Amino acid sequence: MSTHDPDPGSQPGAPSGTHTLSEAESKALLAAHGVPMPAEQVVADPDSAATAAGAMGFPVVAKLCGDGIAHKTERGLVRLGLNDADAVRAAATDLLAAATPDDGEVGVLVAPMLRGNRELIAGLADDPQFGMTVVLGIGGIFTEALADVAIRLVPIERVDAEEMIDELRTQALLGAFRGEPPVDRERLADVLLGLSRAAIATPELVSADVNPLIVVDGVPIAVDALVEVRDPMVAA
Repeated sequence: MSTHDPDPGSQPGAPSGTHTLSEAESKALLAAHGVPMPAEQVVADPDSAATAAGAMGFPVVAKLCGDGIAHKTERGLVRLGLNDADAVRAAATDLLAAATPDDGEVGVLVAPMLRGNRELIAGLADDPQFGMTVVLGIGGIFTEALADVAIRLVPIERVDAEEMIDELRTQALLGAFRGEPPVDRERLADVLLGLSRAAIATPELVSADVNPLIVVDGVPIAVDALVEVRDPMVAA
């Protein structure tokens, strides 16, 4: 499987008084608290996109990125498996041409094309009764079929994160799988702890959707993320 757009929605249908950060801003916020992200770059033009891709190594993914863009896949704003500079340049040209005035300021996000046979999902959700929670689940094609999730109230400690991992019913997907090593549970716990720290440090945070966490050689890496926050006046 490979990186894709979680499309949790932002502007239309988002709660009143909130907005969704761009993918790049969302990832930067979570990465600052220890959620592992791939090395990536947001650039302004096709030539810069090709240069960035060459520096990180092919193949890469290119996406149109901006504060007003949440539904990238529905709008065809994701290009996967770009194998050379010309392909990246052409993709970036198409993506920038597809921007609309409603998208606001946009750029092209260039990231490595990561591959793995397993996907997990993780995030933060503000429960109306109990408050902010950390969520971990089995992702990819199994998300809806299995509905296999574990939830804890923020803040969590490492023992809580470890218990969440152990609570997932589909433990076989966490072991050695299709020639890949077992999921590194310590690294996965680090993801959950990073989400908890982000929630504590960011009082205006409403939700975070890390989908998918692709397991690459046993290591979970967040290849897509969107964070929703309260607008400043509402938070105040």
